[in-house]
Amino acid sequence: MAVLYIIGTPIGNLGDITFRAVETLKSVNFIACEDTRHTLKLLNHLEVKARLISVRSHNESIAAEKVIHALDEGENVAYTSDAGTPGISDPGAVLAKAAAEAGHDVIPIPGPSAFASLVSVAGGMDKTVVFEGFLSPKPGRRRSRLKELLALECAFVLYESPFRIVKLLEELADLDKERYVCIGREMTKLYEEYIRGSAEEVLSELAGRDKQLGEFSVFVSGKKKLNI
Repeated sequence: MAVLYIIGTPIGNLGDITFRAVETLKSVNFIACEDTRHTLKLLNHLEVKARLISVRSHNESIAAEKVIHALDEGENVAYTSDAGTPGISDPGAVLAKAAAEAGHDVIPIPGPSAFASLVSVAGGMDKTVVFEGFLSPKPGRRRSRLKELLALECAFVLYESPFRIVKLLEELADLDKERYVCIGREMTKLYEEYIRGSAEEVLSELAGRDKQLGEFSVFVSGKKKLNI
C-alpha cells in the first residue's frame, strides 16, 4: 500500500527542516504542494529533485483525485504547504481525508508550526489552548468571535496580517484590556520579535510604530495579565 506523507516545513528559517523530512522528500515518487514555486525554492536549497504537483486550497478536491490515482498505482507521495504544518490554517486536510478514505496510509512527518512555536514561548500556563487561526476580516464577525473566545476563559491562538493586527488588538483591548497577550512577529526569521503584556500594553507598543511588517501570530491567555 502506498503512503501519503504530510510534511511540516520551515516557517522562515530553512535550518528548521528535519532530517526525516529531507529523507522523505528524497524518497517519494513525487511531491504535492500548495505552491510549486515556493516549494521549489526549498527543494533547491536542500538539493532535492522531484516531480511537483500543485494542490492549493481552491483546487484541493480536484487535485486530490490525481494524488489518489498515484497512490493507487503504488506511488508514495509527500505533501507540503508553503510554510509550517499542513492542515493548520493551510491546505492539506482535504487531501489527507481523501487518501485515508481511499485506504492509503497517511503518515505525519512532524515539523515547524507557528501555532506550536508561539505557545512554547508565550508562558501563558493555560491547560487548554484553542487554535482559531484567521478571524473574519469583517469587523462585526471578528468582534463577535473574539467575544466568544474570551468567554471560554481558556487560551487561544490567532493568525493576523500586518494590515489588520492593530485593529484586532484595538478590539481585544476594548473587550478585555487586562487579558495577557503574547505576539510573535516574523518567527524564526531575521527580524523575529516577541511582544508580551496586557492587551492594552501590546496595543500601545504596536500602534506607536510607523508601520507593521511581517506575519503575526497572537497568543491570548485565558487568564488576566501574568507576572513574567
